[in-house]
Amino acid sequence: MRVSVERWSPDKVLSLAPDQGAAKSGRGLITAAHWAGQGRFDDMLWGLCRGSGARPYQVCVDLTGPAYRCSCPSRKIPCKHAVGLMLRWANGGVPDGDAPPDWATEWQAERAARAQRAARSPRAAGEGLADPEAAARRAQQRAGRVETGLVELDRWLADQVEQGLAATEQAGYRPFQTMAARLVDAQAPGIAGAVRRLGWVVGVGANWADRLLSEFALLRLLIVAHGRLPELPPGLAATVRTRIGYPVATDDVLAEPEVRDRWEVLGRFDTADDRLTSRRTWLRGEQTGRFALVLAFAPVGQTLPADLEPGTVVDAGHCFYPAAFPRRALVKARYGSPEPACAAPSGAVPVRAAVAEHARTVAAEPWRESTPMLLADVTPTDDGRLVDPAGDALPLHPDDDRPFWLLAAAGARPVVVAGEYGHNGFRPLAAWPDGRHVPALPGEPRVAPGGPPELPPDLLSAALVGTARRPWSADRLDIGDGHRLSIAVPGNLHRAAPVVESDHSGQWVGSGGSARALLEAVAVALTYRRAGETPLAGRATIAPAPDEVRPLVPPPAAERLDILLTEGATGWGGPAQRAVLGQWLVEAGKRQLLVPPETLPTLLDLGRRDTAVRPALGVVAGRRGQWLAQRQSEWRYFRDVGGEADTADPQDWLTGTPGERLAYLVALRAADPARALDLLAETFDGESPHDRVLLLGALETGLDARDEALIEHALDDRRREIRQVAAELLRKLPHSALGERMAARAAASVHFADGALAVAPPASIDAAMLRDDVDPSPPRGVGLGAWLLEEVVSATPLSFWTTLTGRDPAGVVALPVADGWQPVLLRGLARATAAQRDSVWAAVLLDLADATPAEANGDGLGDRLTWPLLEVLPGAERGRRVAAALRRETGAGIRLLHFCADDWSDELASAALRAMAVLAPDNAWQLSELCRLAMPAMPTSFVGRVESLIRSLEGLPEGRRSARYLAQLAAVLGFRHDMIEEFP
Repeated sequence: MRVSVERWSPDKVLSLAPDQGAAKSGRGLITAAHWAGQGRFDDMLWGLCRGSGARPYQVCVDLTGPAYRCSCPSRKIPCKHAVGLMLRWANGGVPDGDAPPDWATEWQAERAARAQRAARSPRAAGEGLADPEAAARRAQQRAGRVETGLVELDRWLADQVEQGLAATEQAGYRPFQTMAARLVDAQAPGIAGAVRRLGWVVGVGANWADRLLSEFALLRLLIVAHGRLPELPPGLAATVRTRIGYPVATDDVLAEPEVRDRWEVLGRFDTADDRLTSRRTWLRGEQTGRFALVLAFAPVGQTLPADLEPGTVVDAGHCFYPAAFPRRALVKARYGSPEPACAAPSGAVPVRAAVAEHARTVAAEPWRESTPMLLADVTPTDDGRLVDPAGDALPLHPDDDRPFWLLAAAGARPVVVAGEYGHNGFRPLAAWPDGRHVPALPGEPRVAPGGPPELPPDLLSAALVGTARRPWSADRLDIGDGHRLSIAVPGNLHRAAPVVESDHSGQWVGSGGSARALLEAVAVALTYRRAGETPLAGRATIAPAPDEVRPLVPPPAAERLDILLTEGATGWGGPAQRAVLGQWLVEAGKRQLLVPPETLPTLLDLGRRDTAVRPALGVVAGRRGQWLAQRQSEWRYFRDVGGEADTADPQDWLTGTPGERLAYLVALRAADPARALDLLAETFDGESPHDRVLLLGALETGLDARDEALIEHALDDRRREIRQVAAELLRKLPHSALGERMAARAAASVHFADGALAVAPPASIDAAMLRDDVDPSPPRGVGLGAWLLEEVVSATPLSFWTTLTGRDPAGVVALPVADGWQPVLLRGLARATAAQRDSVWAAVLLDLADATPAEANGDGLGDRLTWPLLEVLPGAERGRRVAAALRRETGAGIRLLHFCADDWSDELASAALRAMAVLAPDNAWQLSELCRLAMPAMPTSFVGRVESLIRSLEGLPEGRRSARYLAQLAAVLGFRHDMIEEFP
């Protein structure tokens, strides 16, 4: 067996799904429980997928096509079973084998036989027609219909300009739709599509009239060129015919000379309208230096071919469509399998040379929207440009003028970039920092394209008003930037071309009136401007990112991260995928590794929405993450996220971001708490309120009595958030002055006599209590006295109660409390226990909660206070208690599992598995919640036991639904196991 196809990413597999339903169903089939057998042989995947019938479905995938076969009745291609099989392979779940079943080899043989029958030399143009004379008559008839349609279009264009573009705006989209339908009837689909798209330009954006008039002029130029087809050079004539919409037979293209080369797949770009999805894939030959554009189309919802993967090199022969500048090509033959590109493509050129080539192309084909470019050593600017070392710059497309993916990947250092350039700017497709292929992230589409107007103001104003009201004529065109043209136009442009002279003075003579004369002048001015374009100059580049001192994660781990960052790529998605992503970040941080820089924009967006991942992200984002976050307002939060303490630099304290300063202070607290305290005390009063809040929290590391003076000082700060942080820190100091003040207040409110506690709650709050951060606003339904008592007890040292009563914690909570005040005291004690992290008190209070569950009227601790107590306990003790709760009452145990996010103990995992077995037969809904909680926390060694439970459910009423949830759990456990193995 040979392995000739690189394993695909889940994202690529999902792109092949015909619709979202097939993708979602396929993600649900990636676990082993759904497959009775599977394997990979050569370039083929095969599998037996269990369905609702007795026989499993036979699934085959030819990876070279790709092509699909499945015995299920679905009409979707590929069906959900094929998608699921490919996802399993993408996730490493399909083993390699040497003996595929007969039905798989038979299908492969049938495909090979069909390919042999089809492998014949392409016929020459026109060869093999049944009746050449009839074909010639049909071609002549079509040419006549096209000519009639173009004459009508010419008249319609003139009417729009005569009436004025302001009137066109009022008419809206419908006239364009009607005209496009007439052109379709005239068998001119190419120009019909152009007219239909223009309907969406009218009235949209600041310069819509400039864009609309430009396109009207190019349509007029196309009509004139079609009238002169016999006189045009063959390449230009082919371009005109293609723009009109004449079909070009595939066999005619394949009859063109083959250009064989090692083609580097630079990148691709997908677009979709209401009926069709198109894919533009750009390649460049290593030896020939030619660009090739391979187009693919599919109805909306259907899959596009994925055989040309960006970042690979393909040895193939291409045949180019005839054109003035041939770019579009068909793959005629492949002479090997795709290989990963190991370096940046050769042949990158400076900006000025690329713009000059673009100008030559536009001069030869004025209708060309864009040309490919491979730019050498370009860096971005703050105003949406790419500039090279010579200072020449290109504007970025409005959709892509904030290329954070490029900033992250290259760190604002010179890099090779491939893309398309048109009059709207440069659209990047990929970059090669350090020789690695990094595809561009999709841009943010603008509702209205920006950019300055391209046409002379006098032409535009005449068209807006209408030549019927303001006839237009001129002998000179002011192109702008000091350029003026003298132009003479023969009377019939269907017979002769415009003549542009540098110093000729003559009167403009339009072909068919002032409106057509204006359109012809616009066409000349527009082509002159675009074909004479030069690079921008004087653009300042962005200062590069600082160098990193830690290595990146290994390639397998980086691929795993890409899977986790792709929504739904794992097949389970949602909260479980985010939790596993958090585990991946933690594991990378433990090993002092950094994420691939191109993933930083996605991760920073994730951290903006999910605060739980921020600490781990701060460790693995490195210096480039901090640098990048400063360039986007939505990522400013990351300035406050500390990095890895072990790599903190003393210079960070003086010049770093708040997060970097925090990381240094935390590191210093761990090594020398006294020195860190002195450092903070020196600058504390001069820090901004935001930084005082952030840096004061660093004292929690190594907190002791020496810190009390500075924290007490912070209690007098004018900002409430600073006082809150100070109060929280002081409550964690067992013998602080705050604790003594709170103990005095507790002693005034709670008295111990005759083996019972008597309560006289505070009647009001004074200024001293406010300074100590006693909250004066009770929750709804709670009286002021009860709330103030709970607040005081929550900040009182726990040792006060054992000293007051002479009893241990269990004895204290067992004491009777007069007048029904016990629930208030217990809530205060629970909050104090959580703040002071006392595991003995936590165990006593949890025992009490287990013995006396919370009542409906709010008495007892309840989940709100029970959960923080569980977090105080050591992991093993916490797991034991939750396991006991699961055995005692499954619903209550599942609620407690929310606070066991770390790896479960074997005892807890076994209890959860037993609960799953109880729920699976008839309670799939509650089982789904239990499986979701188990996905990121259950030990990966339990995957075999979960799969055994799945097999035991066959034939049960709820078995299929329950098996699906358990299968997802098994998939996550296997995924996590592989994830850990990929780290060094």
